[in-house]
Amino acid sequence: MSANLAIEMKNITMIFNKKIIANNKINLKVKKGEIHAIIGENGAGKSTLMSILFGMYTPTFGEIYINGQAQVITSPIKANNLGIGMVHQHFKLIDTYPFWKNISLGSEKTYFNIFVNKSETIKKISEIMIRYNLNIDLLKKPINSSVASQQKAEILKALYRDSDILIFDEPTAVLTPQEIEGFLEVLIALKKSGKTIIFITHKMAEIKKVADTATVLRNGEVVNSFNVADTDVEQFAQAMVGRKLKNIHNTYKEIRKDIVLKVENLSVLNQNNHKVEALKNFSLEVSKGEIVSIAGVEGNGQAELVNTITGLSKIKKGKIYVNNHLINKVSISKRYSKYRMSHIPEDRHKHGLVLDSDLINNMVLQDISSNKFSNFGFINFNAVQEYGQKIVEKYDVRNSQSGFAIARQLSGGNQQKAIVGRELERDSDLIIIFQPTRGLDIGSIEFIHSQIINAKNSGKAILLVSYELSEVLALSDRVVVLNSGNKVGELIGKEINIDKIGLMMMGEKV
Repeated sequence: MSANLAIEMKNITMIFNKKIIANNKINLKVKKGEIHAIIGENGAGKSTLMSILFGMYTPTFGEIYINGQAQVITSPIKANNLGIGMVHQHFKLIDTYPFWKNISLGSEKTYFNIFVNKSETIKKISEIMIRYNLNIDLLKKPINSSVASQQKAEILKALYRDSDILIFDEPTAVLTPQEIEGFLEVLIALKKSGKTIIFITHKMAEIKKVADTATVLRNGEVVNSFNVADTDVEQFAQAMVGRKLKNIHNTYKEIRKDIVLKVENLSVLNQNNHKVEALKNFSLEVSKGEIVSIAGVEGNGQAELVNTITGLSKIKKGKIYVNNHLINKVSISKRYSKYRMSHIPEDRHKHGLVLDSDLINNMVLQDISSNKFSNFGFINFNAVQEYGQKIVEKYDVRNSQSGFAIARQLSGGNQQKAIVGRELERDSDLIIIFQPTRGLDIGSIEFIHSQIINAKNSGKAILLVSYELSEVLALSDRVVVLNSGNKVGELIGKEINIDKIGLMMMGEKV
């Protein structure tokens, strides 16, 4: 065991239910004071490996050494005591507690070891916030806060406990490009202060920017370890998926006006502050066989637009038509069935899945009462199973146990693939897509993009909201840019480029 290693994991094997091998004889070495990236496809075993290091799982076999000492990490409390902190892919915050309580929970400053000393607790957190430029309103609650604020709280939670080893599990999957830049600066500051960092991500640009070394996992095994400075993006990509990737790109041709979705002078209140208009007199049309993308910095009305079209939010004023039918007061159920709408939501847990149901049932949620799956109130379970398994197989949903796995048990990326598969495979005229590849690996992104293009080519009208400008550029026939709830303008076909979109996102008309 080298003295300069913060972590060494030897022959780590994790078998679930005596048959699913999530990790197979994995060896991992992480030096003190470095940023070490763990990369791989969805379901490659990355989160499982880090959950073992953090004490959430006990490995079936294998040994763990922390700072040269053999350790049996039986719980997150033991991990915390060893100086290990973890920021999870899905945040572990109590929505109704203010941030200062979430951050200090179980380790608060106290009077006489009995009463919580709120002012001293907040003082300690504030000192950490200033040191690492992680500023949030400590009195605010997660339920009323942005995703970026929640993530900062998770990082502060680990730093509050004086963790020297920090694990970040896909921390940028839910952040905007601007927030990602800020987060990467925090990582560099943490490294400079002597912290050891393990960083799970699918994004090659982030790895190249901050990581010193990287280990690639595929199918639960280590493919190779790399020095990041000496490795190009293509080498990482090929190591991850085992093949060269194709460049999927929409080939623009003039779209014949055949309107499926029409939004007319729509105004909607902000979902977190009902005194502010998030969307102002917004109008939009989407035709058959057309992909219209909404671009803009997060929080400029995109969520409110999608939520009103799909029935999740109320309209202040304006009209929404699908196939010339006014749907302002139509139920969500009828929007899916009668008006043939599909929806890939922004929040896969809140609006995308019944987490405690199996994947097969999740694949038919909107259509279970249709003739395809039931007659006279009796469900055709064979038809449901056959259909669900077809989607799970086509979209390569890993560790799905042929669709019988409970949705909650899957990695975030595989949950996302299941939702995308369900919505793209449905019989629909209109598909509302919000961040379709959030948390997906590059191989899965390639496949999902190809399926979105196929849906367009089959005549479906698609409204896409994405904060990934590369995704907007790759898929769009037309780009509409939002700023402060206002439509700044739009770009069509060959006019679409990153510089023009960037200017419009700042509110400038092009």
